[in-house]
Amino acid sequence: MKHYLSGSALALLMVSQAAIAQTALNPDKEDIPAKPKIYSPYAERAEHMPSFAEGVFWGDTHLHTRYSSDSGMIGNLLGPDDAYAFAKGQQVTSSTGQPTKLIRPLDFLVVSDHAEALGLAPYIAEANPDLLATENGKRWYDMVNSGDGYEAFREWGSYLFTGDPIKSRKMQINVWERQLDAAERHNDPGTFTALIGYEWTSLNTEESPSNLHRVVVFKDDADKAKRIVPFSAYDSQDPEDLWAWMQAYEDDTGGSVLAIPHNGNLSNGLMFATERLNGQPLTKEYAETRMRWEPIYEVTQIKGDGETHPVLSTTDEFADYGTWDKGDIAGVKPKTPEMLPHEYARSALQIGLQQDAELGANPFKFGMIGSTDAHTSLASSREENYWGKFAGTEPMPDRWEHYVIKAFSGDDSLSTFAYEELASGLAGVWARENTREALFDAMMRKETYATTGTRISVRFFGGWDYGKDDVFRPDAVEIGYQRGVPMGGDLPARGDAAAPVFMVGALKDTWSGNLDRIQIVKGWVDANGDRQERIYDVACADRAVTDDGRCDGPIGNTVDEANATYLNNIGDAEMRVVWTDPDFDPALRAVYYARVLEIPTPTWQAYDQEFFQMEMAGDIPLSHQERAYTSPIWYTPEG
Repeated sequence: MKHYLSGSALALLMVSQAAIAQTALNPDKEDIPAKPKIYSPYAERAEHMPSFAEGVFWGDTHLHTRYSSDSGMIGNLLGPDDAYAFAKGQQVTSSTGQPTKLIRPLDFLVVSDHAEALGLAPYIAEANPDLLATENGKRWYDMVNSGDGYEAFREWGSYLFTGDPIKSRKMQINVWERQLDAAERHNDPGTFTALIGYEWTSLNTEESPSNLHRVVVFKDDADKAKRIVPFSAYDSQDPEDLWAWMQAYEDDTGGSVLAIPHNGNLSNGLMFATERLNGQPLTKEYAETRMRWEPIYEVTQIKGDGETHPVLSTTDEFADYGTWDKGDIAGVKPKTPEMLPHEYARSALQIGLQQDAELGANPFKFGMIGSTDAHTSLASSREENYWGKFAGTEPMPDRWEHYVIKAFSGDDSLSTFAYEELASGLAGVWARENTREALFDAMMRKETYATTGTRISVRFFGGWDYGKDDVFRPDAVEIGYQRGVPMGGDLPARGDAAAPVFMVGALKDTWSGNLDRIQIVKGWVDANGDRQERIYDVACADRAVTDDGRCDGPIGNTVDEANATYLNNIGDAEMRVVWTDPDFDPALRAVYYARVLEIPTPTWQAYDQEFFQMEMAGDIPLSHQERAYTSPIWYTPEG
């Protein structure tokens, strides 16, 4: 006959047996009952450990509304409230009167209007008497209302080098507070985050207008942000002065702030230069200060992809993607080859290793994100739902022919056109929750990645002790953190010569193409101090990885360009792999990041061609491979 104990009796028996065992082991100590063994593996855990694809939040850290002069003066009618509504998944009417909506809401948004003459455009629209009382304000009001808004914008732009043409602190404060109030109205912790921010729009000098722009992002609520007026390029064109202002903000308010540089491809070699803007050489203090304030870099957006350039990465068949390399941001000076290494993320990461060896600190130790930089108030990133850079390039049959940047030099070979635009990018952030604090902290630790608009989920861990099957375990994420570091981290010191092991996995965007491959891009500095790079295909859909570490041929292409369609009958929905660096030298500094490629899909130009029943010019790409770039993991030799 069997006897059964009740649940409470069984628990009591377990405690009693544990206490007897404890007493036997510790005869001189007071009896301390041991905790009973708990069946649920999740009970009494301090934090929830997410699954492999759980915990990524999608957003845009770089969006302009009509409050930016180069947006509102040339046709954008939508303000911050419209921008938040669109990002939250609501249908809005665009500036050209067309209904538009996202396929899925975003999780967060930074409205990043230019600090320079912030609110000039809405003041013009409102016929604000304070603005009309100024000479420039009245003239630009008349120009905008007579249909010469673009010329008014170009005239306003010339003042970026000479100082504020309005000089109205009252206007700055009023519009800044309007923006902060809008952010507070739409911020909904846990559901949607409205991070407070703006853009500092440095162009260096009028003779050499190079893109040094930064988006400034606050961790804080409006109560602290209202205590300042945004620091602008009217105050200084030098990022070191911006960093000093950021330090003063934190000291004065107890808040937190960071800056995100973007579009190094339009900086004519200045974004990642090895001398300061004042001409002095870099120092250890400079390197540490820059990385204190600029932990992440916007590597892809509408104005071109900034991962690498085909001249720099000659063995990378995917390098020539969204390449904008004619000249500076204003179309004044043409590009020269020696500028390129100082404009792209991959080479900059390698230059950072060289500087680390020389200075004892790395000035270019940044994580990566993508964003839109749209000036339409619409954070759209999908190819079939692309709303253009400006209101003038919203969907219409001939938008591809319009100017994006008309060269200030008058040399049209330095102008850029809408057909060269990418449909932008998105920021993926791995965080515990969707709040200002959690997202900001994740950006500071560089646990972020960039995509060209798709929502691929990517995990990337580095360590020394991952097993070949760890990435396939249901607790792979926990293993990733316990035995190594996530994207954005530094490999822990290791005394022996063992090679680092990386655990990487990707899950497709359910509304986009299947996955083609996962690559690990390695950069290092050799024994002679020269920069080196290599790409390893570590997972390939539908084919093997060859002995030289590359996929055995291309994935194929199902795109019907005439009808702007494709099939997901090639590629994989998910890929995971554990990879050990076969060429590791423990004496050399190195940096690693993962790049994930989708199968070919139609571009926005192909969708336009089919929708408007027109024909694009022959050299405009009608298919491409969308991609994701993780933040890197760094290795530094001991000592």
